[in-house]
Amino acid sequence: MHNAAVWLRTVSEEKAKQGEELDITWRHFLLDQINSKQGPDWKIWEQSEDKQGNLLAQRAGEAARKQGKEAFEKYHLALLVARHGPEGRRVSLSNRDALLQVAGEVGLDTDRLNKDMKDESLLDTIASDHTEAAGQYGVFGTPTFLFDSGLTVYLKMFVPPADESLDTFEHFLGLMSDKPYLGEVKRPQPPWPKGAVRPPTS
Repeated sequence: MHNAAVWLRTVSEEKAKQGEELDITWRHFLLDQINSKQGPDWKIWEQSEDKQGNLLAQRAGEAARKQGKEAFEKYHLALLVARHGPEGRRVSLSNRDALLQVAGEVGLDTDRLNKDMKDESLLDTIASDHTEAAGQYGVFGTPTFLFDSGLTVYLKMFVPPADESLDTFEHFLGLMSDKPYLGEVKRPQPPWPKGAVRPPTS
């Protein structure tokens, strides 16, 4: 998810330079739920906060959305970078204080965020997104793209070089957005990911 989010941010910036807008709606999918061994009746969103794991970060993201689209997008990316980014902070997505700290770093109103995170109605949105993703679209992992055509695709990737990001995106759309006869494209491992990550240029 981190790699895709960083990539899409670059694509969005490149499209903005061309006077275009990349319209992305980030929705919720809970790996803790889909990977649960508790049985089909167990729902993570019905558990107490101390047993919700990374769902707390989903609640924080949905609360950030109340502060506007730009606030949400900044916070969403910042959380992913803080958790998975190359600087290795490994911020806990189940720690309220850590989630609020990241929010403050990108300029969100942390008092409002903390209050909004306690709104139990956020769980309805998160649960609905997850249930639709798993039940209607067969989503099993992230990132999964849902195109206007109704087709979905899970993508495993590294972040492309910035100067190839837009081209990669256009090729990705052309290949996967409206061709239902393409089911899976996978590189053998090994040799992948040999050559997938280029050393930084000075």
